Amino acid sequence: MDVFFAASPASRSRLGLIVPKHGHRIVDRNRVKRRLREIGRRCALPALDSAGVHLDLLIRAHRSAYGAPFAVLEDEVTTLVEGLCSRSF
Repeated sequence: MDVFFAASPASRSRLGLIVPKHGHRIVDRNRVKRRLREIGRRCALPALDSAGVHLDLLIRAHRSAYGAPFAVLEDEVTTLVEGLCSRSF
């Protein structure tokens, strides 16, 4: 996954998703979007808010995200967010 971030003009962190088609069916694309949205809701946004970091986080899924289990996607996003929280801005 590619992750982009910028300071949020809002008083809270926000999440955006980009899931390209990569030749897959819309059902598969929606499954990846639902998984990433749930990971953001449960893990990424609360971690950023509890660290006092207000960022707009944009996640772009790669082709391999279509075949990845939920746990693998969750680990990858959690690792990225922990890295963002540990950096000083």
